[in-house]
Amino acid sequence: MSEARLPAGLEVSALVRRVQNEGGFATVIAKGHPEAGTIMALTTCNNANFRAWERMPQADGERRWTCVRVAETGSDPDWMAWLERRRTQDSDLWIIELDIADGERFIPAGP
Repeated sequence: MSEARLPAGLEVSALVRRVQNEGGFATVIAKGHPEAGTIMALTTCNNANFRAWERMPQADGERRWTCVRVAETGSDPDWMAWLERRRTQDSDLWIIELDIADGERFIPAGP
């Protein structure tokens, strides 16, 4: 039996606020379904070392945050094309950018 999960819009809002409260910049790039949408978090620091994080299914049935793509800059054409493909594949996908040093610390550790 799966545990109850926060609505996607609420989780996104919390991530954005946490980063901003720590002095970073956070923004919603694409809005998904407010209740059941999936979330992709892009971490970066000063437009370098981009990491895309998504919850991926694990062998134990849980979904854990996993780094699914890496790019040197956010303006890399391959990176931008990949993001557009992901958005087209899933209209419920939220994409948020967290621009702060060690942004991975804001990615929840649990499922």
